[in-house]
Amino acid sequence: MSASRISQTLHEEHQATIAFATRLESLLARQQRRLPDRADPAVAMVLRSLPAVLDGELRRHFDFEEARLFSHLAAIGDAAIGEHLTSEHDAMRPLGARLVALGGQALNDGFGDASWMEFRGAAAELCERLLAHVQKEEMVLLPLLNDALDPEADARLYDDYVGNA
Repeated sequence: MSASRISQTLHEEHQATIAFATRLESLLARQQRRLPDRADPAVAMVLRSLPAVLDGELRRHFDFEEARLFSHLAAIGDAAIGEHLTSEHDAMRPLGARLVALGGQALNDGFGDASWMEFRGAAAELCERLLAHVQKEEMVLLPLLNDALDPEADARLYDDYVGNA
């Protein structure tokens, strides 16, 4: 069966999330022994993108899955995947909020030893969780949606999602 429009859209967002996590992991790897310089364009780009990616895209993505997709799957008798993925969302949300706050502070004031250690730890944990989460959604959720959604349900979900962009 071909990919539904909503699963294709979520897949594209997953690819963007992987690219962001890769940039964040690269920053962590490059700055293991020294504090990142907020004036460095690569550092500034990652820090400036945190609110859009974590507050914007991930929150929107997670909220839509929980409010619309998981309830749709539960209604057709497949609630377990939604419950599992929601628990992962719940674990990632506070990490994302903390990174946004730390990143904003670093853009304004730079990193100190303590703030860099906290940022680095939260970022590493979030990247690990995000990448594993995306892999689960790609391997389980999206194929399940492709099989479970008829064209009308797919169109409604797609319109709801892109209409709230």
